[in-house]
Amino acid sequence: MEKIILFAPLVGAIIAGFGWRQIGERNAQILTTSLLFLAAALSWIVFFTHGPETQHITIMRWIESGALSTEWSIRLDRLTSIMLIVVTTVSALVHLYSFGYMAHDENWSETESYRARFFAYLSFFTFAMLMLVTSDNLLQMFFGWEGVGVASYLLIGFYYKKPSANAAAIKAFVVNRVGDFGFALGIFGLFMLTDSIRFDDVFAAAPSLAETTLHFLWSDWNAANLLAFLLFVGAMGKSAQLILHTWLPDAMEGPTPVSALIHAATMVTAGVFLVCRMSPLMEFAPEAMAFVTFLGATTAFFAATVGLVQNDIKRVIAYSTCSQLGYMFVAAGVGVYSVAMFHLFTHAFFKAMLFLGAGSVIHAMHHEQDMRNYGALRKKIPYTFWAMMIGTLAITGVGIPLTGWIGFAGFASKDAVIESAYVGSAGGYAFWMLVIAALFTSFYSWRLIFLTFFGEARGNKHTHDHAHESPSVMLIPLGVLALGAVFAGAIWYSSFFGKTNEVVKFFGGHYEEPSKELAAEVAENYPKASKLKYVMADAPGEAAIYIKPENTVLHEAHYVPTWVKLSPFVAMLIGLITALWFYIWNPSLPAKVAEANRPLYLFLLNKWYFDEIYDAIFVRPAQALGRFLWKRGDGFVIDGTLNGIAMGIIPFFTRLAGRFQSGYIFTYAFAMVIGIIVLITWMSFTGGAH
Repeated sequence: MEKIILFAPLVGAIIAGFGWRQIGERNAQILTTSLLFLAAALSWIVFFTHGPETQHITIMRWIESGALSTEWSIRLDRLTSIMLIVVTTVSALVHLYSFGYMAHDENWSETESYRARFFAYLSFFTFAMLMLVTSDNLLQMFFGWEGVGVASYLLIGFYYKKPSANAAAIKAFVVNRVGDFGFALGIFGLFMLTDSIRFDDVFAAAPSLAETTLHFLWSDWNAANLLAFLLFVGAMGKSAQLILHTWLPDAMEGPTPVSALIHAATMVTAGVFLVCRMSPLMEFAPEAMAFVTFLGATTAFFAATVGLVQNDIKRVIAYSTCSQLGYMFVAAGVGVYSVAMFHLFTHAFFKAMLFLGAGSVIHAMHHEQDMRNYGALRKKIPYTFWAMMIGTLAITGVGIPLTGWIGFAGFASKDAVIESAYVGSAGGYAFWMLVIAALFTSFYSWRLIFLTFFGEARGNKHTHDHAHESPSVMLIPLGVLALGAVFAGAIWYSSFFGKTNEVVKFFGGHYEEPSKELAAEVAENYPKASKLKYVMADAPGEAAIYIKPENTVLHEAHYVPTWVKLSPFVAMLIGLITALWFYIWNPSLPAKVAEANRPLYLFLLNKWYFDEIYDAIFVRPAQALGRFLWKRGDGFVIDGTLNGIAMGIIPFFTRLAGRFQSGYIFTYAFAMVIGIIVLITWMSFTGGAH
């Protein structure tokens, strides 16, 4: 079953990509979509039937070189099963949605095989992502990691006739290579110190790595902290965290189904999955995890501020993705990996639905993406309107305060992250950044709804008059995702954020009652753990995620003050009321506020000028160096000087050598005599004659 899940998308990609002429373009679409639905159905079966134990399924021997012995195998545990349903479910629904969205794509003529190619790329991406999440060693994970990078390049640049799409694809590829270099260094370091890249071996060595010193960049570092940081650099690139985030909004140049697949539920969550998978190492790297927490909180705040003023509907949702990924990294950084996975899980449903809903709006408005040209669409496209409403209620965290789980999916998981951040973040920085980000998230999410579906029709009147609901093949995926956006948080709340023993059992591991001596020791050294039963995982890595006994954040998060539990709900209300005031009650106010705060507005509109800064520091100097090497190096030195000299010297020696080829025997005999004389003379002077 597991092998079918893994290889079904690959089979579909190969047949659709290379055999569409034989089976027909329509059949290629049907085949890839059917195989993805098969993989999704089997993934749900695995999720419900597979226990928390870890299973290793060997596929083949892969690489053996010296001490390196690597098999291609599937690591099946609770973490894998969660990612399987996320990846395959969203991918299957995106395949189905694409039937309608790509049916009459204005960027291509009907004579081109763009549909078969598009569906082949989607399936190939899904296979690469499944390779990543089922990996049993770091090399296999890196293979899948780079595979999704290649697939994202192909999908983002799918409209290769558009220069902006080509530029976005190259940007995504290059920025991710920066992060991947750090990931590769982390793998090299782990192999150097543990003599293995198998997860079980690396996890078993984690405690010793915490006591090992590694020399790197002319200094000595704690090995666990350094290697955890290098691995996180890879996660920064793939999950678009601050500094390596600039590729994500530009990736909206790809078709909307690509945005839903890559940038909502799958590829961008690979970094979160990496940190959670490596939890046995991360638990012994407190400094690295403090950095993860800080950067995640800063990213959540940064992306939320930028989302406040964006006008492209897909870019608003893209920055929302970037912000929500920051939430996940904060949860992982403070040591509640189950909560990070909880938000990843719920986010997949409501964010994929928001992207596909945005695609339905764009489809209805004849590919218009500027929200300022929308308005009054709720009666034109009612099903899309309600799908977007459900997604907005989920992402803003609407629910019944203090219940923890009675509400939309985002209410349960986002509140769990914020409560964990209050306990685990030093100084409360992460907590306050996330609360402020929650307020901004509510504002820009409701701003999107009000600008798109309420008010008066704006922009092209003809486009508005002819706006129509999307076909059912595009609406069915929205309905399915809506179920997840409504119920996923409540159903799986206890599994991800219930009592600590429930979470440990769900992800693997077991509890043991502490002895009196052990309880006294824990209470003395870790005061917060006094109420906690002692967590005893079998060993680092034998559970899907590993939590050290002294990590009490998950437990303490259930006992935060009431005002902390209420803070995200209050932030949501403030954002909602502000959006109502700006875009429903007083629509002229946004322009006045923007004009009164012009520098701040431009700062946010231009995304804190990160692109301009990178252009000045990296892009232009690189281009200048390239021009110098081209004009001066290749043009002047090589073509002008060396080639010029060569054009004079080589013909001269060619003519000279030609004169020796006279064809007369006495010429060659004379040359032989001269050669003998030179040889005897050389031997006489060098002593070779003695």
